[in-house]
Amino acid sequence: MKKICVVGSINMDLVVTTDRFPQPGETLNGKEFHTYPGGKGANQAVAAGRLQADVRMVGKVGDDMYGQQSIANLRENGVKSDGVFVDSGVSTGIAVIEVDGMGENHIVIVPGANGRVDSQFIDGQLDSLLENDIFLFQLEIPLETVFYAMKKLKEHGKTIILDPAPARILPVEIFKYIDYITPNEMEMAIVSGRKIGTLTDIKEAAALLQQKGVGTIIVKAGKDGAYIISDKDVIHCPGSTVKAVDTTGAGDSFNAGLAVSLARENGLKESVRFANAVGALSTMAKGAQNAMPTLEQVLSFIDK
Repeated sequence: MKKICVVGSINMDLVVTTDRFPQPGETLNGKEFHTYPGGKGANQAVAAGRLQADVRMVGKVGDDMYGQQSIANLRENGVKSDGVFVDSGVSTGIAVIEVDGMGENHIVIVPGANGRVDSQFIDGQLDSLLENDIFLFQLEIPLETVFYAMKKLKEHGKTIILDPAPARILPVEIFKYIDYITPNEMEMAIVSGRKIGTLTDIKEAAALLQQKGVGTIIVKAGKDGAYIISDKDVIHCPGSTVKAVDTTGAGDSFNAGLAVSLARENGLKESVRFANAVGALSTMAKGAQNAMPTLEQVLSFIDK
């Protein structure tokens, strides 16, 4: 099995549940409050660890209780944490999350130590990074660091998966370093600069990304599954209907599932179907990392 490395964010999620989201200037009574280990990078690492992958996390936390809790949680879920450094004088990244009665969420992120994951840090980690084969990136660490790390890794023939979230406009030069990009429909609209409303829109937006150098585009479509777009072919991998409790981390679970299946050298369609199952199962419990399914749960779900 190939080795997976996640380069990205590590947060603590502060989660409030409420019947509905407040309007601007409105105060509502919430129902519950919880803290959960999070961050899109750490979410993907933990999800891969629960799927029994050989996975390493690379990033930074602050010198506070949330940082120590985050590192401990990575280890408890089978993630190698020797690439996680404690940076003094800054907080661990924080995400303040509202979850409504339908399981949808609003998220505000304070980057903290994630903002200090820079090119010098990547250079210091390069030898250990190169021990791995498949790399998962997101956009909760500085974009210039993501770009720098991708370029370094592609020079050594590594496989790069980018989850372009939180969505932003990306420099044209970055696309040629991406083997797989996995936006949802909203993120696809932002990274391509095209309005997305139909499957034709998705195809046209994907063609633009391919012209810029992306290998394969996988558009996540929630309960509808995902679309694989490569060399002008479009393959729909249907999703599964589940009772969603909390969608936080569903996209991260999908990406982890994709990487784990590819690391086992499965085909792309099989890997996306596996990723769909991982993502669906992750919505059936509260929190991000707490809700990540085990390999046994995913295989049982797929069998049924």
